[in-house]
Amino acid sequence: MSTNWETADILKAPMEVCWQFDYAIGSEKLKSLYSKAKKYQWEADSHLDWTQTVDPSRPLMGDAVGVFVFRVPLVQKLNASQQDTLRAHLTAHQLSQILHGEQGALMTAATLTHAVPDYEGKLFGATQTMDEARHVEVFERYIRKLAIVYPMGPLKTLIDIILTANHWVKVAIGMNMIVESMALATFHNVLQVTPCPLLRKLMQSVLRDESRHVAFGALYVARTIADMHPDEREDIADFAFSAVEMIVRHEVSTPPNAAFLQLLDNCSIDRDDFAKSVQELVASGEKFETPLDRVHAMRHLTLPALVRVGAVTERTRKRFAEARIQVWDDNSTLEQFEAANAPNWT
Repeated sequence: MSTNWETADILKAPMEVCWQFDYAIGSEKLKSLYSKAKKYQWEADSHLDWTQTVDPSRPLMGDAVGVFVFRVPLVQKLNASQQDTLRAHLTAHQLSQILHGEQGALMTAATLTHAVPDYEGKLFGATQTMDEARHVEVFERYIRKLAIVYPMGPLKTLIDIILTANHWVKVAIGMNMIVESMALATFHNVLQVTPCPLLRKLMQSVLRDESRHVAFGALYVARTIADMHPDEREDIADFAFSAVEMIVRHEVSTPPNAAFLQLLDNCSIDRDDFAKSVQELVASGEKFETPLDRVHAMRHLTLPALVRVGAVTERTRKRFAEARIQVWDDNSTLEQFEAANAPNWT
């Protein structure tokens, strides 16, 4: 089969490959996690009913998509048919970013499998690689029921940095503890509100896998960081800070990216008119707050996870403060996700 090099993007990564000839399991917790990973594998064709009809005009992801866009004055003036088309493409755009993120997770899981030094880490990394391959498959299939797969947005910059990191701990922190926790929050929040039975079961199944991945990052990374030389530990902490800061900076300042501009074109919305209407909305001072009953990735998952494993040091706490990023230490929500491991959220 030939490769479509026009859509490929090649990175050169400095990661080492590590053979391990000691096949003894050194961590019972990781052994248990690996056992659960095997037990809860699922197959996309038989597990999900792909014959179900999906209505792309419905708000399939609740307030996880389009809440800001549909308050833009220009959008509010569109007729019902135009708004339905926009809603379908917005959902496809948001799910496309998840799809591309899952491919990034697929590649980082494979990287961890060949780079981690412990046998049990390689075993779990292999199961995560299979999980991520399945996630790529199911999100792509679902998006095709809505519209088209949109190009990857700003998340690609972060994942490229993770993929080209020079130490497997950075890869694990970047993907299993930062990107995966964002995904975990999104999947959980969508699961609470989606009216689509297919998307609901898809999200429930993926969420079950992702909870194991986040738990693996916590179990495996913590003991490694604890054994590091202080200088190495500070290098890891700087990497964690830079990744979080990049995400926060994007959240507070998000100029339209190429994928979103393509969405406007597909919906026959003039780019300049949309930009002017957004400025009008922003000037009105209207606020957009995350509902209190939602899981917030940074507050409830990412920062508590980084603190717990030692990836936030006293020195980098000052960097977070200077960047006006609050460091949350409460692990209660994170631990609820991890304790379930095969959650039965409904």
